[in-house]
Amino acid sequence: MGSIEDPYKQKLIAYAVSKIKERESSPEKQLEAYYKTITFANECLPMEDSFVKRKLSKYLSNFSFKKQQSHFLHEKAAKHLPSVSKILMSYGIPEDFKYIPLVESGLDAGVRSHKGAGGYWQFMPQTARLFGLKVNSKVDERLDLVKSTHAAARYLQYLYSEFGDWTLVAAAYNVGGGSLKSSLRRQGVDNYYELRLNSETAAYVYKLISVKEVIENPEMYGYDENLRVSKG
Repeated sequence: MGSIEDPYKQKLIAYAVSKIKERESSPEKQLEAYYKTITFANECLPMEDSFVKRKLSKYLSNFSFKKQQSHFLHEKAAKHLPSVSKILMSYGIPEDFKYIPLVESGLDAGVRSHKGAGGYWQFMPQTARLFGLKVNSKVDERLDLVKSTHAAARYLQYLYSEFGDWTLVAAAYNVGGGSLKSSLRRQGVDNYYELRLNSETAAYVYKLISVKEVIENPEMYGYDENLRVSKG
């Protein structure tokens, strides 16, 4: 009897194993595995939180080729980010912060906000001066990528001395250290992903991560190998 059942059982087992492998190699499983590899400033995201996962998915989609079609983003990144990265790393700043100028200004020195922020890193004049840049009627060193990146590195170092957490440093860069401290104290949490913040700051880290991912993994977001043609 056993000899009759064994081949049948073996087929059932083989079928079950094949189905497990099929599920594990499904697009959904591959996407889930990919999400687990995403980090910011060498820290993993809390992808077990469904809200975080949904929000990240939204911004990754927003920065895809279908939404942006921005070849210039890749071109400017290739041209400028290696030097930005080198400066930041010389100060001990995680490499992922090199994406701030892409999010802030699109690496366009001519961008100015209605509040007066300007240059690659979108410094306010007083903050720029505080961290070593000349900003006056004759000179605006916010427009100098190398000088402004050194100033940004000093500012990021200062923020890290205040918060001790690189994700909070990124949030503070956007909203200001004082404002972020108030939110942390008022809400009694010390985690960016749990904070209730204004819409811009609540999206800021997700935008940085999304820009990082589309620059570093372009083929996953609709770019061909030459960054010229959408894959559909």
